[in-house]
Amino acid sequence: MSDLAYERVLEALFERKVQAGSFVSQGELSEIVEVPVAPLRDALRVLEAEGILTIHPRSGIQFVRPGFELTRATYQFRLILERAAVRIFAEEGDEDLIVEMGRRHKDLIETIASNGLTSADLLEMEELERLLHNAVIGILRNPLIESSYRRMHNYLRLLRLDRKLTAPIVLRTLKEHVEIVEACRKRDADRAEAALDAHFQAAMQRSLGLI
Repeated sequence: MSDLAYERVLEALFERKVQAGSFVSQGELSEIVEVPVAPLRDALRVLEAEGILTIHPRSGIQFVRPGFELTRATYQFRLILERAAVRIFAEEGDEDLIVEMGRRHKDLIETIASNGLTSADLLEMEELERLLHNAVIGILRNPLIESSYRRMHNYLRLLRLDRKLTAPIVLRTLKEHVEIVEACRKRDADRAEAALDAHFQAAMQRSLGLI
C-alpha cells in the first residue's frame, strides 16, 4: 500500500490534482489519492527524503515549488551521470538503435516543419526523449544509477509542469538530440559529450525561461 501511495501522490502532483507549492493536510491528501493515512505516511517520508515535499508536524504537507535551485541541481545531476555514459554509448551503443533514433528524430522534425505541432507529435517527442536518455544511461548497466536516474526524472517532470511547448522549441530540442545521435553514429565520443553539454545547457535555460 505504501508503494501504491507513493505512485498516487506523484500522479496527483503531475496531473495537477495537487498543485506544486501547495499546502495540504494528510487527511486531504489521503482523500485525493484514495489511500489510507497509515501507508500514506510511509510514502510521504520517502517523498520527503527525495525532496518532493516537506512534512510539517501537526500542520500538513507542502509540495516543492520549482525554482532556479531545483532546476540547476536537476540538470547538474543529469549532466554528471550522462556525460560519462554518453561517451561509452558513442563507442559501444547498439548501431541499429542509434540509426533508428536518428531516423525517427529526422522524420519528426520534417513532420513538424511541414505541418505544425500536434498532440501526436508531442507524444512522439516524449517517447524519443525517453528512448535517447534511457539508452545512454542504460549503457552503464548499473542498477544504482538507473534507480537514481528514475528519481531524478520526477524532478524533471516537476520542472516541466508549467512549460509551454511550441513548434520552434520542440524543433530546437529535436535538433539538439540529432547532434548527440549523429556523434554516436560516427563513434565520436568527444563530439557526443560536447553535444550533450550543449543540449543540457540549452534545456536548463528553456526551463528557466531564458530562451
